[in-house]
Amino acid sequence: TVSDIAWAAVHDPDVRLLLVYLESIANPELLARAAAVARERDLPIVALKAGRSASGQRAASSHTGALANEDRVVDAFLRHHGIYRVRDQNLLARAADAYLQGWRPEGRRLVAISNSGASCVMAADESESLGLPLAQLAPETRAAVAARLPGFASTANPIDITAALLSNSRLFGDVLPILAGDPAADLFFIDIPVSGAGYDVDAFARDTAAFAAKTGKPVAVAAWQPEIARVFREAGVAVFDHGVDALGALAQVADHAAMMRAPRADWPAPVPVALPAGDSRFLDEAASLALLAARGLPVVEHRLCRTPAEARAAFEAIGAPVAIKACSVDVPHKSEHGLVALGIRDADTAEAVFTEQWEKLGTMGARRDGVLVAAMRRGLHEFMVGAKIDPVFGPVVLVGDGGRYVEALGDVAVLVPPFDVDEALATLGRLRIAPLYAGVRGEPAWDMRALAEIAIGIGRLVRDADGLIASLDVNPVIVGAVGEGAVIVDALV
Repeated sequence: TVSDIAWAAVHDPDVRLLLVYLESIANPELLARAAAVARERDLPIVALKAGRSASGQRAASSHTGALANEDRVVDAFLRHHGIYRVRDQNLLARAADAYLQGWRPEGRRLVAISNSGASCVMAADESESLGLPLAQLAPETRAAVAARLPGFASTANPIDITAALLSNSRLFGDVLPILAGDPAADLFFIDIPVSGAGYDVDAFARDTAAFAAKTGKPVAVAAWQPEIARVFREAGVAVFDHGVDALGALAQVADHAAMMRAPRADWPAPVPVALPAGDSRFLDEAASLALLAARGLPVVEHRLCRTPAEARAAFEAIGAPVAIKACSVDVPHKSEHGLVALGIRDADTAEAVFTEQWEKLGTMGARRDGVLVAAMRRGLHEFMVGAKIDPVFGPVVLVGDGGRYVEALGDVAVLVPPFDVDEALATLGRLRIAPLYAGVRGEPAWDMRALAEIAIGIGRLVRDADGLIASLDVNPVIVGAVGEGAVIVDALV
């Protein structure tokens, strides 16, 4: 399998970069071990995993006879183990020269330089789309650069050297060392869209190569003309045909370096999980919440009632408003059957709703485990957290935008255990709703750390259950403002 070959390759001291094509991951444990060895060796692994779509998965399965892996689980598995995933064969090889330069940047702030103002503008556009912020150069840096360039050149980043390069071929060599001394500069991009008579390309290439060798800073050059590219390539500079490719390679090595440096979480030893006896496929909601509460997870205040009097007493103990929900292992999805009532504000109504739901369970022929009376909790947003046993990768955790439209919107991401709060927060940061976390239009910031802790707790629970729990859905988890925490309102094991 690919995992076998990867395991062999990462032990070869002459291998400096590993490019992998996958249609399935038949042995994820071995690939994970190979990735761990690669990180110890500082050996990057870049993977192209085909079969992202449903039709692609069917084609891969029929071609290889292997189980198609759910794509977002594959994505999370590769990221978790420091393997950088790309989408096509061009991207698989695009950054190879950049990796072989040995670049392992600590940051992703970019300095762009060109002899074309248009190229500077396009570099600014592309860098923003790649999440490469333009470095804010110090005033003394800009002053020193300005002293080397003609007055009409731009010393703001991106730096437009202009056609003055024709009259002074040393401009690149003069400017680069100044920029290297600025602590805000992590990555360098040089774009030479056109060159010809009067341009000392050999000097450009020598100065760029000397700068890269002396500083160790990543420098990617876009040279649109093949002859110009050849001169830079022979000087040992990483050169690309287009600015998009050069900037993409810089972004990739920066992202990958951060991925490989990220610390690995270490969960405590498993704690045995005791599940209620019975042959049902599901735990009812009360049993599901009790299981989570026993693990120290925050669940909403609730009581399981079996008589109208108990429902009245629960309402009076909890206080208005309450939610009332039928509880039956035979009805895991209650809303679809009208078995959820929200905003109940008096004891008489609580008794009446109890009776209505109790009788409806009987009419449906469902087992009557009780009726749940629970506090209504306010917060800033509803999330979902889930977990399941993937047939290939084992326990995985899902986090995402919650509420009644979770399946329709599909704004979810996957975490592969073990993971820590930082990894959970980074994964939550990739959701489409992430821009709202900090608070908008005067709203307070959301307590995302509390949600991350719940994701860890659920991941550990499913791991500790050792196959006894096939899946777990917690929706909604109501998240409050920072410091207010989060609370699990509904659960299904």
